[in-house]
Order: sequence, then C-alpha cells, then structure tokens
Amino acid sequence: MEPLIIPAESHRLDLASDDAPEMLMERAGLGVALTAVEMGIGYGDRVIVLAGKGNNGGDGYTAARHLARRGVQVSVRAFGYPRGDGGPARAASVAAARAGVDIDVIGEPEGADLIIDALYGVGFHGMLPEPLVPWTRLDTPVLSIDVPSGLDATTGTVVNAAFYADATVTFQAAKTGHVLGEGPERSGELFVLDIGLGEPRPTLMLCEEIDAPWPIRTRHAHKWSVGSVAVVGGSPGLTGAAMLAARSALNTGAGAAAIVCPGALQTIYATMDPGVMSRAVGSGDRFGSDDAAAVLDAAARYDVLAIGPGLGDVDAAFVEALLAGWDGPAVVDADGLNALTGPDALRRADDTIITPHAGEFARLTGVTASHDAAARLGADTGATVLLKGNPTFVTDGEATWVVASGGPELATIGTGDVLTGMVAAFAAGGLPADIAARSAAFHHGTAGARLSSSAIVTATGLAAEVGR
Repeated sequence: MEPLIIPAESHRLDLASDDAPEMLMERAGLGVALTAVEMGIGYGDRVIVLAGKGNNGGDGYTAARHLARRGVQVSVRAFGYPRGDGGPARAASVAAARAGVDIDVIGEPEGADLIIDALYGVGFHGMLPEPLVPWTRLDTPVLSIDVPSGLDATTGTVVNAAFYADATVTFQAAKTGHVLGEGPERSGELFVLDIGLGEPRPTLMLCEEIDAPWPIRTRHAHKWSVGSVAVVGGSPGLTGAAMLAARSALNTGAGAAAIVCPGALQTIYATMDPGVMSRAVGSGDRFGSDDAAAVLDAAARYDVLAIGPGLGDVDAAFVEALLAGWDGPAVVDADGLNALTGPDALRRADDTIITPHAGEFARLTGVTASHDAAARLGADTGATVLLKGNPTFVTDGEATWVVASGGPELATIGTGDVLTGMVAAFAAGGLPADIAARSAAFHHGTAGARLSSSAIVTATGLAAEVGR
C-alpha cells in the first residue's frame, strides 16, 4: 500500500517535523540532484533549473548547487527571487550563487540536456503564468520537484498548461494529483523520497500487488469448497456478457460457474462453453418480475450471485427481490444496476459489491461520480463500491483505494463483464468484499496490460488472460 496525500497533509508534515526546514531542504535538493544523475546527467552536461520564489524553488537551488559540484553546467532561471527574510529558500539561493551557479531572471526558453522544474510546489492551483507556458513546450527531458508545475496536486487537473515531466521527485508520500486526472501522464516516473517528515495520514491508498491477494486453496479443496458463482443474465443480443462473466470467474479460480438465464436462451448457453453450466428459468427470452423466486431456487447451490451481465431491460422489482432474497455475497453490475430505482436495495446483511462506471453511478445516485461520492455511497449503504475508470476506486465507505493497473487497452466492449466474474470469484473464494473488489480490479488491469503487449485486447482474450 502506498499512501496518497493531499497538499494540506504535506504542509502538516512540514510543520510537525522536528528537523529544521534548512535540513529538510538540503535532503530534498540532494535527492533531486541524485535523481538527475540517475537520469544520465553528468560532467559537462547543461541543466537549467526553473526556480520559483518558494520552498520548491529552494529545493531547486539546492539541487543546482550539488550538480555544480559534480561538474554539471547548471544555470538557474528565476521566476521571482526568494524573500530576503532569512528563510531556507533564500539561504539556498545564496549558497547556490556562492557555488558558482549562474542565476538570472527567466526569459525565453533555452536549450539544455535537462530542465529541472522547481517553479511551484503542491500548493499550486489555477493557471500557469503566461511567461512560463513556452517552457512547457520544449522537447527537452524534464525533472519536476513535487508535482509538474501547472498540475493541481489534489485533483490532477490542468487549467491552461503544465509540464510533461519525464520524472517527478516528491517527498514522503505521493500526492493524490499524481494518480488522478492528468497526473499519471504529466508526472512521468514517480520517485518518492523519505526526507524524515514522519508518517503521513493518507487520503487515498494506492493498491499494489501485495494488497491484491488471491484466495488460498487447501490440499483438500474440491470444486464446491473453493467457491462457486451463479451469473444471472442473458437477453436477446446480449448473451455473450453473461458467458464472459462466467468464464472469467472460472479462470480466476471459482470451482464452478453457471448462468441462470431465461429459458429460451438455455440452448444457446449449453453450446457456448462445456465448462459453464446453465440453469433455465421460465420459457421466455427475458426475465419477468415474477421470476425472482425461481432464479433464487436455481442459484441456491452457489456461493455468490452476480446480477446484471447482459440482463437487458428488467423491472426494478426483479433485481430488488434477488438482492433481498439472496443469502450470501452479491455482485451487481451493468443492467442489474440500471434497473434499480436508487441505492436503498443495496442495504443488505450480506456483502454487496457494485461495479458501476461513471454513467451507471450517476444514474443510480443522482450525483456525479467521484471517489468522494463513492465513499459516501459505501458508508450510507454498507456496500463496497468499485467505481470503474482510470484510475479505478474501491471503497467500503471507510478506506478508499486507488487501482491504477488498468489502461486504455481495457476500453473495449465486454471487459467490464470479465471484471464482474473476477470480483465474484474472489468473493466466492472467501475474500472480504473490499479485498475481493480491489484484488479483482488490480489483476484485471495487469492482465489487460500483459495481453496488450502481444495482441489487441478483446474481452474474450482477457477472460482467458486473467488466469495466466
């Protein structure tokens, strides 16, 4: 787990430190200089440090001093000079000048082997001043300090312009703006340096592989003991969605998977995959509001109910009756969510996991999708919310995780159905709802990235890849 903090927490850490601000700036600036060296900067190379008048600029002056001592041709182009009140940034600028660093006011862009962006820190918001905009357009490697200037460190938004950094050095903890909005593509490779600021209080937590476990099978396991999944779905023209969910559940480790479908579609499902069972309800090609009891009876042997893939237009009463009558974990997605008239049906004694994208979330709740709104929904209903997007958020209303393993390769029809099957399989394997959701989201993203290295990602390919 990597904590993600907001600027206010970064400021609190600075104020709470027992170390002098000058010492913190020295560690930060040295870390920036060493990162520049790791990027290939050495004796005789030309580096331009763009320095603001605050502590971010002070880190830049300190980095310039250390680079100059290594024989780097380093210059500082200042956008305002540090105040002459004896603060650490002022002292850093004086020390850089004494070390022979060329310091001048910022002007037109200049050529260099590396630009160190030390203009603004995590407190920046609004528009990047116009004199700085041309510098963001240079075809020169950029190393940003804390966040690329022009990027909001909380939201990852950019108003008019911002640097595209090849690498960003930040301190003590990554910021939420590094992973939200335009943060990932603007920040480049992110280096988090410990400069002795203490333990951060995270706003969000970034999911890493260690935070995404797989269920454990014992030596005595059999197909019904490792978890089973019943997918309620299928309608004319949408039969593939339920099959994708069932296949991915099996490939993620479920011991058994079945599709509970309208009776007229069972012949289709019986011929699609010999490993997926099917259970027919009624004789039509769509579920009616009176079919809920029969669906529950058909799914009774299974551990987890996944409602929604390819379900089509059904009455809210049908889905709400399933949720009310099912004893065990339930996963609700797609048409299952769209059928609900509001979040009230999500309040259940057993685990409930929903997997909406932004549009489905807005239809369900009446508010714009965000990690804050998802957390409020989780706290209000007790459901675990997996809000799909880039990044994806997983929250139970108490802790909110960011899953950034997915990429644009997943932007193809059916990949959400694969995710639904994975969530259901992890829950059937015994993982708590919040862990099942974030594990599925993480491995769904890594499988997509892995597959994209050798082929165009399709849902069918992804359903197979998740088991590799």
